[in-house]
Amino acid sequence: MSKDPRVVKEELIQIYPKKLRQKRSEQIVVTEHREDGSVPEIKANVRSSPGIITQRGCTYAGCKGVVIGPSRDILSIVHGPIGCSFYAWLTRRNQTRPATLDDQNFITYCLSTDMQEENIVFGGEKKLKEAVREAFKLFNPKAIAIFSTCPVGLIGDDVHAVARDMKAELGINVFGFSCEGYRGVSQSAGHHIANNGVFKHIIGNNETPHEEKFKVNMLGEYNIGGDGFVLEDLLARCGIKQIATFSGNSTYDTMANAHTADLNIVMCHRSINYVAQMMETRFGIPWMKVNFIGAEASAKSLRRIAEYFEDAELSARVEQVIAEEMPAVEAKRAEVKARCQGKTAMLFVGGSRAHHYQMLFSEMGMKTIAAGYEFGHRDDYEGRKILPGLKVDADSRNIEEITVVPDPELYRARRTPEQVAKLEAMTELEFRDYIGMMPEMDDDVLVIDDLSHHETERLLEIYKPDIFCAGIKEKFGVQKMGIPCKQLHSYDYGGPYAGFRGAINFYHDIDRMVNMKIWSFVNPPWQPQAEQLKEVAAD
Repeated sequence: MSKDPRVVKEELIQIYPKKLRQKRSEQIVVTEHREDGSVPEIKANVRSSPGIITQRGCTYAGCKGVVIGPSRDILSIVHGPIGCSFYAWLTRRNQTRPATLDDQNFITYCLSTDMQEENIVFGGEKKLKEAVREAFKLFNPKAIAIFSTCPVGLIGDDVHAVARDMKAELGINVFGFSCEGYRGVSQSAGHHIANNGVFKHIIGNNETPHEEKFKVNMLGEYNIGGDGFVLEDLLARCGIKQIATFSGNSTYDTMANAHTADLNIVMCHRSINYVAQMMETRFGIPWMKVNFIGAEASAKSLRRIAEYFEDAELSARVEQVIAEEMPAVEAKRAEVKARCQGKTAMLFVGGSRAHHYQMLFSEMGMKTIAAGYEFGHRDDYEGRKILPGLKVDADSRNIEEITVVPDPELYRARRTPEQVAKLEAMTELEFRDYIGMMPEMDDDVLVIDDLSHHETERLLEIYKPDIFCAGIKEKFGVQKMGIPCKQLHSYDYGGPYAGFRGAINFYHDIDRMVNMKIWSFVNPPWQPQAEQLKEVAAD
């Protein structure tokens, strides 16, 4: 018998004190598609309540660990205690592939100023300068990025002044990020800070021309488990040149050259939409949301890119590539669907992944019964149409707002407003927009922002889903309750999961997880031992 999600919502929050109960009530909604096309309003991007065990990470993690970390030849130096450096070191399985063995690749390195008590008391700027000089001497990088951690903000070290001094002294691009962990609500603030820094200090610094007819940037793709390799190859087979990725498998030069593209395609909306908007204003490059997670979604995204360029030959090539890929996808899907049909999934993952991966589960015949974001904003849930009505809160004011104007030399409108309006009218293209997660979900599904540990345990006990998708902090606690947990931040040891080949990999891995008998031998807290033994014997 199915559970009423409204009743479940009350069960989740009844244990909380009155004030917290009210707050969580606004952060937990049940999906509903109203006659006017709207969905329920959800409270998001607010600080986690003290005492709650949250899934979230800090602002520093979003800046260094997510956006800048995957770039292989920007040398990252963390100004702070050594623990902060370790936290963001090789934790996300960002893959990279240098063109030659001689190309610079710093992803495997962990550089820190290792601040001690002396530096906290007397200041750490001198130590930071020494670290930058030492790093330059050892690695001779094209660029050095400096990341602030919580103590740096508290004592007032000026990483930007240090960066300016070192840039003048060393003759390379050195820039800093005020991404102290406490600066924002979650890692989302770090994404925004990183977007601002990349835009100010990198994009537009490389004028290398490209003769290819169709040129794009892939934004919000971090090459987890090799996703980026699959997508770059897929675009190349269609005849589309990928200038830069932000920021999986990226280099300083490719990001500096990103302004030469003719279209920005956005995968993870939350982490990178700021760069997309600023690049359109300064350089005239339009952006649109895509999704390459799932075979059907990948096909739709390729067709949308072809529609943008309005080229019959490109459209024909895209259709040929789709036709080449789909038979293997359909064969694997039919195989696993027979075993996975009707099984249930929960997804509580960072940016757009909790939305995108619902498509893949749906292709397998599985149903999403609860979903939410760690660091999403209201527009990630409800769509960008709600943005004009949002008020800027105090936490958002902690993040620099850049005034962007068209570049007098580099601005070139790729499409006039009239051309954009014509494309939107004649096709399904939507520029500068994201529909959000909830409009594409079924009715009567729980959506929970910033899921707590208590709510996780209760959801598992009430629904007993066949699989739970989250991150490393949740993984082993969930599996001790007899339910497999798939990491969708780093894919455990799997992937790639993007594109057509990625869909096949995902079908295989999820089929194996949800149909593995080992979970029936785990005794969850709600199940008496005698009852569990009967179930095992019956199997």
